Amino acid sequence: MQDRQIRVIGIGTGDPEHLTLQAVRALADVDAVFVLDKRAETADLVEIRRRICAAHIRKPHRVVTVEDPPRERRPADYGRTVEAWHAARAERLEAAFAAHLGAGEVGAILAWGDPALYDSVLRILDHILARGRVPFRRLVVPGLSSVQVLAARHGVPLNGIGGSVLITTGRRLAAGWPAEAESVVVMLDGDPTFAHLDPDLTIYWGAYLGSPDEILVSGRLGDAGDEIRRVRAEARARHGWIMDIYLLRRDRAATDSAGAAG
Repeated sequence: MQDRQIRVIGIGTGDPEHLTLQAVRALADVDAVFVLDKRAETADLVEIRRRICAAHIRKPHRVVTVEDPPRERRPADYGRTVEAWHAARAERLEAAFAAHLGAGEVGAILAWGDPALYDSVLRILDHILARGRVPFRRLVVPGLSSVQVLAARHGVPLNGIGGSVLITTGRRLAAGWPAEAESVVVMLDGDPTFAHLDPDLTIYWGAYLGSPDEILVSGRLGDAGDEIRRVRAEARARHGWIMDIYLLRRDRAATDSAGAAG
């Protein structure tokens, strides 16, 4: 019996031109595309995936929507809550693979940005493979991440000269500025608050990157922070969802001074 194949394809942040040539080739002979659907909350995102499929899949194919299980947003035990959510997603995708992808067929999951960066798909596929009930081969196609697009849209490098870049989450940044950090990229921040941070940091913020609704704000954090929170709230109310990311940069002299003081 021929193996099924699942291709995890990074599709960038919303601009159809973000697809790499490798992604286009990987899509061409797909039989079924599996989409985790949160209903009205992500209708725009599902539609973008459908348009990408229509443009690049060169054969009759199926788009299989899988209802995304609910997730508690502010759990007491974040790690266990996310692990349980991943397990629930794995069960639903496993059932969809079994029902909608035959032996020898190719399925695809289209991942926003790059599937290796703050995306759950690869971990979920590990869950399914470990169970051994629906075997498949896996192929991962990298994509253009929101980190890269943010820097490009603002026209700035991610790092200072010889400096490092830390990529983290809003949850971790809430504990304070990481020691000795110079440039920090923050993802998955559902409610950005900046009052506990140095107001002299520089911020480069972006939402809906790569889409016609893209919004960019930059400047001194003490001046731009309130504007970002206002613009973000208005955009979220208008669309029903938001995907945003920001880069915070500390003056190199301040970073060196802090390191010397430690």
